[in-house]
Amino acid sequence: MTLSFDPNTVDLPKGHFIGGRTISASGPTSGGLTLHRPSDGEAFADCPIASADLVDQAVETAHKALKDSGWASQRPRERTKVLHRWADLIEQEAPTIARFEALCSTRPVGQLIQGDIAITAEQIRFFAEFADKEGGDVAPTSDGELGMILTEPHGVVGAITPWNFPLNMAGWKLGPALAAGNAVVLKPSEMTPYSTLYVAELAVRAGLPAGLVNIVLGDGPTTGQAITSHPGIDKVSFTGSTRAGSDIMETIARSGIKPVTLELGGKSPQVVFADANLEKAADAIAASILSNAGQACVAGSRVVVEASIAEALTAALVTRMERVKPGFTWDEATQYSPIISETQINRMESILAASRAQGADCVIGGGRMDHPGYFHAPTLLTGVDHTNPAVVEEIFGPILTLQTFTEEEEAFAIADHPVYGLAAGVFTRDLSRAMRATRRLQAGTVWVNRYSRSRDHILPTGGFKRSGIGKDLGREAYEANLRRKTVLITL
Repeated sequence: MTLSFDPNTVDLPKGHFIGGRTISASGPTSGGLTLHRPSDGEAFADCPIASADLVDQAVETAHKALKDSGWASQRPRERTKVLHRWADLIEQEAPTIARFEALCSTRPVGQLIQGDIAITAEQIRFFAEFADKEGGDVAPTSDGELGMILTEPHGVVGAITPWNFPLNMAGWKLGPALAAGNAVVLKPSEMTPYSTLYVAELAVRAGLPAGLVNIVLGDGPTTGQAITSHPGIDKVSFTGSTRAGSDIMETIARSGIKPVTLELGGKSPQVVFADANLEKAADAIAASILSNAGQACVAGSRVVVEASIAEALTAALVTRMERVKPGFTWDEATQYSPIISETQINRMESILAASRAQGADCVIGGGRMDHPGYFHAPTLLTGVDHTNPAVVEEIFGPILTLQTFTEEEEAFAIADHPVYGLAAGVFTRDLSRAMRATRRLQAGTVWVNRYSRSRDHILPTGGFKRSGIGKDLGREAYEANLRRKTVLITL
């Protein structure tokens, strides 16, 4: 059975999802944003913009659902059971979810069922198992006293997710928050809302009390601002750009202090030493920048290579970039993604032009591909230094820069970015050098002889510097959805 489908035949969810039911879009902002398919540029739907009043309704619904359902106070294993049933439904409904995701996003349908969708189900099961396994502590005190550290959910978590991996990012937020006993008001990207809406419906079908998951559609300035500034939101979790994360921190500081997790931008280096396995390094580097057309916060967009092998690595990368072929995301055979929007591809071209004006040499690519929609050719730039725009700015596209070094410390100095510290890659056969690199590189994640996450959800992800605060995934993500209370009793 083919996964390919006709994009004009998909019946999309319509409206917001609050209290376990669809809330039809109405009012002056009901059709606020026209959506275009990245694969062909065609307009296909309107995304409503939830007002502050609608966000207020969603938050009130979430608080009421928490109180009425007893979600946070029931046996923790009951939460686990519901979340497992939800994960099962996600897998069962994978073909439908894949169509919703591929239609409007950059994710090819052929990569979704065994990739994004299966991983999201795994992540929900992973966090579900924390519900009855992580608790408080008894602290050492004198015999006449009992000291305890208790944990409890925050209440209502406000979550905002990006467009590049819509379903996975929703899973990152929903899984740990619900397992810990919270309710959630989530705003998906206004460009890619449909898989998140459908998965929220599946949660209710799985037995999650209606109102614990609420999805409000809209943009950042209106809907996102209403979530982050709402006094009934007890914690905020955001994945997106560093600029937007900074705005969220400012909003929270002005409207009322609350915990926040921010997974933000990156400009990640991949350091290749002369003793590395060159073919494996080229495979990993190319995959990291070609996957989703480089539209990932951890994309390894800066190659830092030992000068003696720079020419050979360049040739190997060009060979891999030349193989790329654009295709519609609803075609099962497609492997290479479009850029999300006309605005984004124009921004990429502007940075690329500025980079070349400052002396960058374009080895391959450099512009749009001959295909409908928003496809950009894989691009490799050499002749750049630390001031070049393509080295400094997060491009969020399939554009690599290549810089060379001769000494180890020089490599680490080039790799360090003044703003970002999300991820880094190191390729070497020397274990001692690899360990020095993991300690020296200023990044929240360092991969050695690879450049990708595994499906080991116990490993957290998060950045240093302006790449974020806190962690997603891992035990840390679950614990971030709990607050701690100190209790001291005189016996």
